Amino acid sequence: MEDSRVENLIRAKKSLKQSLEKSNSVGLALKRAGPRLEEIRQRLPSLESAVRPIRAEKDALGAVGGHINRAVGPAAAVLKVFDAVHGLEKSLLSDPRTDLAGYLSVLKRLQEALRFLGDNCGLAIQWLEDIVEYLEDNCVADRVYLKNLKKELKNLRELQLGELDGGLLDAALCKLEDEFRLLLTENSVPLPMLAGGDLACIAPSLLPVSVIHKLQAILGRLVANDRLERCVEIYVEVRSENVRKSLRALNLDYLEVSVTEFNDVQSIEGYIGQWGKHLEFAVKHLFEAEYKLCNDVFERIGLDVWMGCFSKIAAQAGIVAFLQFGKTVTESKKDPIKLLKLLDIFASLNKLRLDFNRLFGGAPCVEIQNLTRDLIKRVIDGAAEIFWELLVQVELQRPNPPPMDGNVPRLVSFITDYCNKLLGDDYKPILTQVLIIHRSWKRQSFQEKLLVTEILNIVKAVEQNVETWIKAYDDPILSHFFAMNNHWHLFRYLKGTKLGELLGDSWLREHEQYKDYYSTIFLRDSWGKLPGHLSREGLILFSGGRATARDLVKQRLKKFNEVFDEMFTKQSSWIMPERDLREKTCQLIVQAVVPVYRSYMQNYGPLVEQDASSTKYAKYTVQKLEEMLLCLYRPKPVRHASLRSPTFNAKYSNGVPDLRRTASAVV
Repeated sequence: MEDSRVENLIRAKKSLKQSLEKSNSVGLALKRAGPRLEEIRQRLPSLESAVRPIRAEKDALGAVGGHINRAVGPAAAVLKVFDAVHGLEKSLLSDPRTDLAGYLSVLKRLQEALRFLGDNCGLAIQWLEDIVEYLEDNCVADRVYLKNLKKELKNLRELQLGELDGGLLDAALCKLEDEFRLLLTENSVPLPMLAGGDLACIAPSLLPVSVIHKLQAILGRLVANDRLERCVEIYVEVRSENVRKSLRALNLDYLEVSVTEFNDVQSIEGYIGQWGKHLEFAVKHLFEAEYKLCNDVFERIGLDVWMGCFSKIAAQAGIVAFLQFGKTVTESKKDPIKLLKLLDIFASLNKLRLDFNRLFGGAPCVEIQNLTRDLIKRVIDGAAEIFWELLVQVELQRPNPPPMDGNVPRLVSFITDYCNKLLGDDYKPILTQVLIIHRSWKRQSFQEKLLVTEILNIVKAVEQNVETWIKAYDDPILSHFFAMNNHWHLFRYLKGTKLGELLGDSWLREHEQYKDYYSTIFLRDSWGKLPGHLSREGLILFSGGRATARDLVKQRLKKFNEVFDEMFTKQSSWIMPERDLREKTCQLIVQAVVPVYRSYMQNYGPLVEQDASSTKYAKYTVQKLEEMLLCLYRPKPVRHASLRSPTFNAKYSNGVPDLRRTASAVV
């Protein structure tokens, strides 16, 4: 029995020990589980919110399922497209040049995706909003949960109103703009100027066809995204600069001259000739090429677009500067030379009339049209005004004194040459056309005889001026000299010309006869009297009369020398510009004087040559006398002053009347 109780105690001890060990283990486990239970306690509210829809009534949960199924499909499709858009980002941020066609294809896919998003994103958001509204109305989810959903849907709605692609499309379009500019810049090369300066043989080089196709492809995508205006700006900027570079090689600085920078049209006369050639080159080669290129590049977009683009290029590249220069010429002071230059300008514009109408005839070029019309009107009005005033201006100079050197007045030489030019093949057709247009504006008819009659009246007015000036000299010998000069000039310079044909042979012969008449009188009354001072009367030599003869010879040689010196000194300042008349006149003088002088000196020279003062009487050798006479009436060397010098503003410049004044000096 005793053994049995001991065993029981041992078992009880073991059991108690095991229980204590288990209690210690549970205590340790509970100690370790404490923090986790606290964490679970803290998460219970959110877990409760998360599982609350599951705790809703069964009928409510069944109704929610239908709403969710209808919204999830479109939302999932939208998310899939969003993923596709982001997948295009790498391709669209690369350089389009490497594969332009591929780039445009990817860009097209982006736009299709964005259109899908634009069409469906709003619908998906609306359905999701309907679900949230249902959940809220039926208290299926807690308020915090619904508030967060509403916030996210609001953000999504704002994203839909903004850029669904995060600015990817805009970045891609900017890259296309850069490529558009780069293609234009790399392929726009200024025309090379030939060394010979022959502008007509320069052929413009348009863009390669492959480049045009690329530009058109880029344009199509940019225009579809409302970037046409930017494309036009880039195109105009690049091509205008290219044209300016081509024109820069022509040295067109003169186009910037203002009317205050020159005295009259003669000071820029050379530029006007260049202006016509340069304008023709610019229109027929540069602007013609730009016109065609604008059409090639923008033809698919519309006439107004490419014509507007061309008009901007023309205006910015320099056509306005050409027209402004022409206007500046019309604003210069009036003179006959200006008439010729205005006719030159009209001829240049008229030659390019069809080109101007074709290139600049569209509505976008209205500014160029207005400037051109204004220039043509100024040219025609100015030319007609100067032409019809010429006769009056010639008559106004009649009261002025004639030249003191007996020369042909610059007015006479200028007008004869000038009228011949107006009747020549170069100017008569142009002047006729100008006068026809001018009179048509006034509703007046024009006949060619009006032009011819006016020119003949101008010449006859010059003729009358000459007659008046002949009578104006106090010295009759100088008057005859002047008459001889001018009648010969009118005969010689009008014979064989169109003006001479109009005046007629009888008119020309009359002036030739007048020249001969005044030549005879001039010689008779001047040099023809000189040999009379070498009289032989009383010089019969006889024994005892030698001293008397010597005294007579001295007296007569002294008188001859005095008269000769006086005449030579006076007439040394006289001018006979026509070489043939001058040489003939000098020969006649020599024939009248030298033989008599030679004979006299041969016979009586020894009487004075032995005298101590012989050089006082035998002053000239025959050879010297002849040389002096043959050197008479030669024109003096003229030092031409700059046309910009103050002296050029005198009443008369180069013999050309200033039509702004009432009268001009003849010389």
